[in-house]
Amino acid sequence: MASFKQDIEKYKKYSGNKSGLLLLLSTQGLWALFIYRSFNAIYRSRISIIVKKPLLILGVICQKWIEIVAGIYLPYSASIGSSCYIGHFSGIIINSRAIIGDNCNISQGVTIGVSGRVEHRGVPVIGANVYIGANAVIAGKITIGDNCVIAANSLVNRSVEANTTVMGVPAVVVSDNTSEDYI
Repeated sequence: MASFKQDIEKYKKYSGNKSGLLLLLSTQGLWALFIYRSFNAIYRSRISIIVKKPLLILGVICQKWIEIVAGIYLPYSASIGSSCYIGHFSGIIINSRAIIGDNCNISQGVTIGVSGRVEHRGVPVIGANVYIGANAVIAGKITIGDNCVIAANSLVNRSVEANTTVMGVPAVVVSDNTSEDYI
C-alpha cells in the first residue's frame, strides 16, 4: 500500500497539508483509490486462486459501491501509478485494461476507454506526470507521453508526444507547454 501513502501525500500537498485521516474520510477520490489499491494488490498477488476469487468478488462489490456513491469507476485490473490525484468526483470511467503512469491528475468527467476497430482496437497507455482536464475523453490504442496536458473537453484518439499540450475535438497539439505547472 506504498502507492496509497503516496496518493495521500499528494492530496495533503494540494489541500494545504490537512490531516490524511480527514482527507480519507471526506474525499471521494481517496475512497476510490483506497478500494482500487486494496483490490489491485490482491489481483496482482500470488495467493491461492481459492482465496483470491472470493476476495475479488468482494472487490467488484466495493468498486460498484464507490461507483454509485462517488461516480468513480477504477477497476482493480487497471494499472494506475503512484501519486494519483482525482481532483473532483463524478463521471470518471477508467477501462479495466488502461495503464496510467505515476503522478497523474484526473479531473471530473474523464473517460479513459476502448475504441478502434480490428488491430487498432485497444485502450490508452498514459505516461507519467499527465494532467487530464475535466470531461476529457482518451480512447483507443494510443500512447500519451510523459508530462502532457490534455485540455478540458478534449477528445484524444491519436497518440500524443511527450511534453505537449493538446486540446479540441479531435485533440491537436496547441503548445509545447508541459504539465509542470498543473501537477
